[in-house]
Amino acid sequence: MISREPTVERLAVARTLLLEPYGLDEGKLAGALRTIGEHRIDDADLYFQYTRSEGWSLEEGIVKSGSFGIDQGVGVRAVVGEKTAFAYSDDISEAALLDAARTVRTIAASGASRKVKVGGAAKLAGSRVLYAPMDPIATLDSTQKVALLEKVEKMARAKDPRIAQVMAGVASEYDVVLVARADGTIAADVRPLVRLSVTVIAEQNGRREMGSSGGGGRFGLGYFHDDMIAGYVDQAVNAALTNLESRPAKAGEMTVVLGPGWPGILLHEAIGHGLEGDFNRKGSSAFSGKIGQRVAAKGVTVLDDGTLPDRRGSLNVDDEGNATQRNVLIEDGILRGYIQDSMNARLMKVAPTGNGRRESYAHVPMPRMTNTYMLGGDKTSDEIVASMKKGLYATNFGGGQVDITSGKFVFSASEAFWVENGRIQYPVKGATIIGNGPDALTRVKMVGNDMKLDTGVGTCGKEGQSVPVGVGQPTLRIDGLTVGGTA
Repeated sequence: MISREPTVERLAVARTLLLEPYGLDEGKLAGALRTIGEHRIDDADLYFQYTRSEGWSLEEGIVKSGSFGIDQGVGVRAVVGEKTAFAYSDDISEAALLDAARTVRTIAASGASRKVKVGGAAKLAGSRVLYAPMDPIATLDSTQKVALLEKVEKMARAKDPRIAQVMAGVASEYDVVLVARADGTIAADVRPLVRLSVTVIAEQNGRREMGSSGGGGRFGLGYFHDDMIAGYVDQAVNAALTNLESRPAKAGEMTVVLGPGWPGILLHEAIGHGLEGDFNRKGSSAFSGKIGQRVAAKGVTVLDDGTLPDRRGSLNVDDEGNATQRNVLIEDGILRGYIQDSMNARLMKVAPTGNGRRESYAHVPMPRMTNTYMLGGDKTSDEIVASMKKGLYATNFGGGQVDITSGKFVFSASEAFWVENGRIQYPVKGATIIGNGPDALTRVKMVGNDMKLDTGVGTCGKEGQSVPVGVGQPTLRIDGLTVGGTA
């Protein structure tokens, strides 16, 4: 059997789904780009997308809902200076494509920047090979998907008689994109994505507490074998049972230790967004103008890496057709760079970093994180906890928010413990961690050797767009954070 090079194979899949059924080819795409270019532009691209998605959810012992959807369309963009002209259509046809191109040309000529919906000899870009170009929806049939959710419920209830309710969901997505740029570059990607989620409610003496877990990535549903499911169930059940024993959290300024893995969401929100190119070009980030300066304690190295195989936040190419990269943002406490899409990179006179991302064909790209994490240090987690005189040990987080300009953040801990004299005393509930991202980086005192990525559940929101991401970090000790509590 003769197989094609993966980049060529992905382009063939994209042509089959997005061009050939509608009488389109690379020549007609080039014609649409020429139409846009009849007025002065700095850049232009066409973004075709086909997405098929499916989801199943279980509650109260039965599969209560299922969903299936198909969405497709094309987004057409022109960039003049820092202004973007954008049009999109859910009708893929030569007429709709040219209509969108003329609309964008008109907007670009007027110097405006707005988004409207319009009616119904390329060079192949380099790219990664990070995941298989599969359709994950087809990797299990409907009966097997229902059985998977039923297995989750059975395992959870068998763990402890205090488990009163189990909710589980499985989601799959098959996403095919094709990007054609004004310079003749063409790129394509075939992106599988799956996720399994588990939430349990435990009840004891009239008190009810919740625990959640799950994971996923860019592979098929066969990833969720029995041992993997058991791990998710254990995490969710243990979190709920731990919270049944929790006491009100103490408040005040104190040492905070963050556990490895998902607590990296604090790093993502409080620091990662501040390192995105658009905020820094406009001078609205707390990190603006600080390349080459110390912005964190020694030992703090932060990366954004879209090249990790099979990870939720990884991409073979970004949504502008650029290959993803391993970008060192902070190295041993020194700020080395920002993450960039094409427009902001051009305006800041640097190279794109493979971080141009968009939610769908109906959205413009912008600098977005992929997998953002901090590298490990030389301390064990036991050493770090033992070093605490008094403070909070947070091992899991719920929601949070950050102000990009000031760097101020607020996060709620969904699983945390009170520590005194180096020993964990009891679980606490209601703790919120309040601080300033750039300031918190300078307060890192110990970095663990247990760097871990999250299990594959992250979704990042920015300016109304959501994209899948990954986070990670080792155990960290940060001194002098403010903890809001209920005690």
